[in-house]
Amino acid sequence: MEKKYSWKLNEIIFTAMLCVVFGVIYLGAVWLIAPLSAVFTPMGFANLGTEIIFGVWFMAATLAGYIIRRPGAALIAEILAALIEVLLGNMYGPMVIVTGFVQGIGAELVFAAGKYQKYDAKTVYLASFACCVLSFVWSFIRSGYGKFSIGLIVVYFIVRAISSLLFAGVISKAMGDGLAKTGLMKGYAIGRTDD
Repeated sequence: MEKKYSWKLNEIIFTAMLCVVFGVIYLGAVWLIAPLSAVFTPMGFANLGTEIIFGVWFMAATLAGYIIRRPGAALIAEILAALIEVLLGNMYGPMVIVTGFVQGIGAELVFAAGKYQKYDAKTVYLASFACCVLSFVWSFIRSGYGKFSIGLIVVYFIVRAISSLLFAGVISKAMGDGLAKTGLMKGYAIGRTDD
């Protein structure tokens, strides 16, 4: 039991590197929101620009959880990636770290529900969807989504769910599997088991 919960140095270093990469990607996604929102604003759907790429912000959690396969990996990765994003100049400031915490909890709950033993495609997809659900609740609290019409809320949720499943689910799992196939992941849980 002890071994399952203790991290190896290579896992800590890999997670840190992954968070730096995703911190940069997350910041790039923030800057992509403006042109995307500009496209949808004349139609009255400004937030749709954000929703289309929202799944990008869950990728550190699902990918780290899938590769490292230890309790806390998803949550720690998401918080650290958000911290890096803030340090690189995200205009929303430290509140992004709280958002990272909320998003990371979503993935972490799914991996915990599988007792950190299940890491198949279904689990990764559920983790991405859980990030979507908790982040959407956070959008009600933080961004005033409750003021939108029910129809608009449903559309935003569906688009965010699709984005989550695509980026944090399908793409993250494919990235993890691709890394495992290179042989570089032999020192990690993903490189030692077949899913």
